[in-house]
Amino acid sequence: MQNLNPQQIKAIRHTKSPLLVLAGAGSGKTSVIAHKISYLITKEHICPKKITAITFTNRAAKEMRERIKKTLGGSKEKPRICTFHTLGLTILRAEITLSDYRSGFSILDSNDTVGIVTELLRKEKRIGDIAPILVQYRISSWKSLFLLPEEVIVDKERPFDALCLAVYANYRETLLTYNAVDFDDLIMAPVKILSENNVAREKWQSEIEYLLVDEYQDTNAAQYKLVRTLTNGRQNMTVVGDDDQSIYGWRGADPENLNQLQKDYPTLEVIKLEQNYRSSGSILKAANALIENNPHDYPKKLWSENGFGDPLRIISASTEHDEAERIANDILHRQLLKREPNGAFAILIRSNHQGRLFERALLERNIPYTLSGGQSFFDYAEIKDCICYMRIIANPLDNNALLRILNVPRRGIGTQSVKSLVEGATKLDLSILETTENTDFLDTLSPNIAKNIGFFGRWIRSLREKSLACDPDVTLSTLLDDIGYEDWLATNAEDEKESERRNKNVQELLSWVQQLVKKDTSIDLSGVVSSLTLFDIIERQDNEKNSDSVSITTLHAAKGLEYANVYIAGFEEGIMPHRNSTTEIEIQEERRVAYVGITRAKKNLTLSYSRTRKRYGQIEPCEPSRFLEELPAEEIQWRSGNSSQTSDKKVGLETIAQLRMSLGNQK
Repeated sequence: MQNLNPQQIKAIRHTKSPLLVLAGAGSGKTSVIAHKISYLITKEHICPKKITAITFTNRAAKEMRERIKKTLGGSKEKPRICTFHTLGLTILRAEITLSDYRSGFSILDSNDTVGIVTELLRKEKRIGDIAPILVQYRISSWKSLFLLPEEVIVDKERPFDALCLAVYANYRETLLTYNAVDFDDLIMAPVKILSENNVAREKWQSEIEYLLVDEYQDTNAAQYKLVRTLTNGRQNMTVVGDDDQSIYGWRGADPENLNQLQKDYPTLEVIKLEQNYRSSGSILKAANALIENNPHDYPKKLWSENGFGDPLRIISASTEHDEAERIANDILHRQLLKREPNGAFAILIRSNHQGRLFERALLERNIPYTLSGGQSFFDYAEIKDCICYMRIIANPLDNNALLRILNVPRRGIGTQSVKSLVEGATKLDLSILETTENTDFLDTLSPNIAKNIGFFGRWIRSLREKSLACDPDVTLSTLLDDIGYEDWLATNAEDEKESERRNKNVQELLSWVQQLVKKDTSIDLSGVVSSLTLFDIIERQDNEKNSDSVSITTLHAAKGLEYANVYIAGFEEGIMPHRNSTTEIEIQEERRVAYVGITRAKKNLTLSYSRTRKRYGQIEPCEPSRFLEELPAEEIQWRSGNSSQTSDKKVGLETIAQLRMSLGNQK
């Protein structure tokens, strides 16, 4: 424990009562948990197998195991390090005879559950006007509160909630019929078992002699009930959390669970970890100033011995394109000037859709990047479809590409027909595309299927012939029009917003192809496909190898990570805070989201906002985030695009003044 501070050591050695460790960002909480487990084993002589530490992610569990391995050395017996859902699954499997399920039950993923909800809505004849995923979210929120259908009370004047409740009851029955559980059931089912069966409860309380819970502020009601049931008010518990980093309210997380501990565990000890080992003083000053505007039952203030460091910078960009360009240029400048590696930089965004412009800006500068917290551009189904169409037109031997788009949009070529087509190609030793026009093969099919397959083959061949005489972007545009892809996306989208998003992605791809043609007028379709594929392959290789690359990640996904240089983009009203956050409680959570983003930075922090932004085809003015007013103005450097730093500062002060006036008028 040589490198630990007094508060950390106090938290590690405290075992005589339940303990809440309020661990600020970058305060070394993982190290505390690892050392405490070692202390419990070596000093308190608790059997490792009797210790359970719960995390929220597999990544956190892996990191904790590695830390514990270092502290314990080569001990054969290991403590249980797992996620809430893994522990729930372990209990459910062990006590399956006490549950509503049978052994061999299936675990459904989100696609499966949304599919079931879709079918239930179809039976209710509501599939056209309600997005199934929204219904699934509402069901999940009830489950996170540990509410069964018969326990949910809804307002009769809110028809959406009434519909969701009706679907919830049928949804639960469907899962029981399928002998299947969803993600929420992995907490609900074990809690139900332990609450109702004294023998099982005592068994698992004995099994877990000491319980540690990481990121406790992210627990929902059901998870808190599981912790309460396993500990039963005993002294054998340490929870580590930070109410200032509770940012998952949308999935049921309740920071009030931290306050509830004092009521449920009267002898609870509270230890604060306020020394930050990550960030410079200027960054912590900004973070403290921001989060002080939220109410606190346990106030704390982060401090550091790392020195004050560089001041916070704010970039005021003219458009979202300008914002992306300026951040990409700044990264390039710092790389060249200070020789910093790509991995030292992160661009944090509020929503996934913001990432596209940054991807493009970094690609154009040959700066490798990794996109996390959302899909890569090339992972979207509509982009895969378009690229596969271009691949098969450029290379008729590309069987994999053909199989993906053979029935997209639907052409009446079913699974059995595809199977026959593949078998026929193998038998005739031809490519699948060649087989679509082979009369010997087509004669083995029904007239209607043969017609559909033959038409597809001829159409692809005609597009290939046309592509030899026109630019690649024209070919892509032509094939999209031929198949009515925009209409097909609209028909198969969950709602209008998804349809708009998917079509926007297709238009973005078309724009990329146009740019490639503009840069190289001699490039053909094969060259375009090669360029796009290379972008995709490099990106995947970087992800797989965790190589040196700039991170583009959502603020939520960045939690728990750190970077030398952090850029938080879209620091403006409607994005930060989000336009859907209107109540004071929601604004407080948005402030915590911003706080999490700020505290990811080690040395340099830059916030950026756009003065105008394109929304639904219209250029709209934007206001800087109200959170900028809450930052220490004297520690801010403004970058408005003017050459003069004095002018930048003037613009910044004027912006803040206008913001204060605007917010004052809204009150």
